[in-house]
Amino acid sequence: MAVKVLVVDDSVLYRRVLSEALNSFPDVEVVGSAVNGAYAVAKVRDLHPDLVTLDIEMPGMNGIEVMEALRGAGLDVKVLVISSVTVSGGRLTLQALENGAFDFITKPAGSSLKENLRSIREELAPRLRALAHRIEIKKILRPGAVTEPRPAAPLARGWSRLGPQAAGNGCKPAAPGMLIGRRPEMVVIGVSTGGPKALATLFATLPGNLGVPIVIVQHMPPLFTQLLATNLSAKSAVAVREAGHDEAIVANTAYLAPGGKQMRLVPGSGGARLLQLSDDPPENACRPSVDYLFRSVANHFPGKALAVILTGMGDDGARGLRLLKGGGSTVIAQDEASCVVYGMPKAAVDAGIVNAVLPLEAIADRITALVRGSQP
Repeated sequence: MAVKVLVVDDSVLYRRVLSEALNSFPDVEVVGSAVNGAYAVAKVRDLHPDLVTLDIEMPGMNGIEVMEALRGAGLDVKVLVISSVTVSGGRLTLQALENGAFDFITKPAGSSLKENLRSIREELAPRLRALAHRIEIKKILRPGAVTEPRPAAPLARGWSRLGPQAAGNGCKPAAPGMLIGRRPEMVVIGVSTGGPKALATLFATLPGNLGVPIVIVQHMPPLFTQLLATNLSAKSAVAVREAGHDEAIVANTAYLAPGGKQMRLVPGSGGARLLQLSDDPPENACRPSVDYLFRSVANHFPGKALAVILTGMGDDGARGLRLLKGGGSTVIAQDEASCVVYGMPKAAVDAGIVNAVLPLEAIADRITALVRGSQP
C-alpha cells in the first residue's frame, strides 16, 4: 500500500518540486496540496494522508500552529518539516521536532530545477523508507492483529535487557554486576532522526554535577546544531554548547559536533582531551558521523567511555561501537518502542555489541548510576 502524502507550502515552486519528487517513488502517492495552514488542516481531515510535508515558515499559520491545530482536531498524521536554512527557520524546525515532527529536510538551494529535484529525492528516500516501516509496524500492532513472536536480538555476554517497567521501578539487574564495570570517564552519544526530542528528554534529567564530559554527534546541518545546543543548554542542568576546534573537554559540559564537520577526540598535553574538527569526507553519508567520533574515542581512550546510541536511521555508529565495546567500554541502546526510527540502535543490538537496551526515559538515570559507580 502506498504512503499517502499531502504537500503544504505557500510557494508554488516548492509544491511542484516536492510533488514531482514524491511521485517519483513507486510506493508514494501525493493525494493533494495546500497553500496555507488552514487549508492543510481541512485537507488532512478530508484526505487522511499518512504524511504531511510542512513548510515551517508560512504566512498566517506557521508550521508549529498547523501542528497544534492538527493535534487539537485529533488528526493523527506524521509531519516532515520543510525548512529554510535560516535562524528563524531553524528555531521553528527544532520546536517542531520537539513537539513530535517525524523529521525535517532543508529546502535546496541549487541553481537549477533538476538539481533541486535530485537533492530533495536524496533527502526524501531514506525518510520515506523509515516512515513506510513505521506505518507497517503500526498496522501489525493494531488491536486484533495477530503477529508471530520475534526472537530477541542478541546482547553482549553477561548482560540483559530491561523493559520500561524494570528500568523504572528500581529492580536489580538479572545478572550479577550487570551494569557495573569500569567507571566511565566520559559519555559519548550518537543520534539522528528524532534526536532533538530524545536529547531534550535525556538532558532534562541529567544532573548538572554528573562529573564527566559528554560528547554528542547529532546528524544535522550547519546552523541547526548551534541552535540545538542553545536549546538544550537552556533546558538542562548540564551546560551544552557546539564544539570548537582544539577545545578541551571538561566535566559537566556537553559538546555537540557542528553540522558539516567531522569531530574526533584526541589526547592533548598535560592529560587534556581535545576535540578536533575537520572537513574529512562524510562517513555513512554523514558529516558529522557517529562512527568517526566513536572510532577516535576507541583508538585513543579505550575502555574509558560510556557509549549511548539513540534513535536514528541507518547504521552510523555500529562500527565505532564495536571498537568501543572491544576496548572495554559499556554500550547502551535506546529501545525500539521509544525510538522515532529504530535504525542505529537496532544495528548495534543486532550486532550483539550492546550491554543494555533501555527506554529513553530510563537512560539518564542509568548514565548517572554508571558514572557514579552505583546501581540505579
